[in-house]
Amino acid sequence: MRIREHVNLREYNTFQVSAHAAWFSEVGHLTDLVALLRSGISPMLILGEGSNVLFTANFPGLIIKTGFKGRSWQPDSTREGYANVEVAAGENWSDFVYWTIGEGLGGLENLSLIPGSAGAAPIQNIGAYGVELADVLSGLEAYDILEGKLRRLDTAECEFGYRNSRFKQDWKGRFVITRLFFSLTRENHCLHTAYGNLEVLLSTIPSEKRTPRDVSGVVTTVRRSKLPDPAVTGNAGSFFKNPEIGEDKLLSLQQEFPDLNYFPIAGGRYKLPAAWLLERSGWKGKQLGRVACHGRQPLVLVNKGKASGTEIVEFAIEVARDIRRKFGLRLEPEVNIYPPDRWPEDI
Repeated sequence: MRIREHVNLREYNTFQVSAHAAWFSEVGHLTDLVALLRSGISPMLILGEGSNVLFTANFPGLIIKTGFKGRSWQPDSTREGYANVEVAAGENWSDFVYWTIGEGLGGLENLSLIPGSAGAAPIQNIGAYGVELADVLSGLEAYDILEGKLRRLDTAECEFGYRNSRFKQDWKGRFVITRLFFSLTRENHCLHTAYGNLEVLLSTIPSEKRTPRDVSGVVTTVRRSKLPDPAVTGNAGSFFKNPEIGEDKLLSLQQEFPDLNYFPIAGGRYKLPAAWLLERSGWKGKQLGRVACHGRQPLVLVNKGKASGTEIVEFAIEVARDIRRKFGLRLEPEVNIYPPDRWPEDI
């Protein structure tokens, strides 16, 4: 285990912004993690692949990058046609999904090509094309800093919601996720193709012959056609969550915007595509200084050339304020901003 001082985080975040950590260490073993957690250095931040974080200032404490590796599966002896799958937190999420598909397993295909580490996936409850991590996760293992031990947590305990979990709420800073457990299908796969244009893109394949690989291939193609590669253009994927509203607000908006897009969700509420709101407001492809909304997917904010984290968050604030003025809606960041007080509460 090695602790480095004054480390530039530019290569450790997909926005490619420069910010320095006072101390930085990458761990691949639980004993090293525990030693660092007990070192007394404060504050601490656990970092995966930096695909969902925006640094707007230097970090004055210790950043721990999790490098736990390993993935495996075995038939589920209690459920015919299912497999119990494990993956270590430091594995690349997208690589893991493609590995499960190569093993003939189904359940994660809609989550193909999402950037980041496996360990970060539960924190955000990642989701795409009608499937969320919580739909297929059977549990996880995490080190409880408060109790000083490894714990097995089931999905109910994690209280997953839309791009949310207890790891972002009352458990924030308490756990370090080390392994994830999934229950995936080995046969008779239940494919989710109703979201977006997946069904249209798969129409040349008879429904009874479709496989998880087919769905993954379509999802991958669509994502690559819309989203910039963070290795080429700095970004963290979707910057904002899709806002949720009640029926009264929906009816009010429809009076002014008859072409409003929306999706019904549980509890008599509705989800509005934030990308539609941005495009309708003229933000698609718009650039201010060194930051822009992507030309094919306005929900993705891109670093057009050595922009600072402050420039990016100020651009995002301007976008959110414009949406508030035009629609009376509050956009919330999906990206984790450091320090968190850089995002105003009054937007």
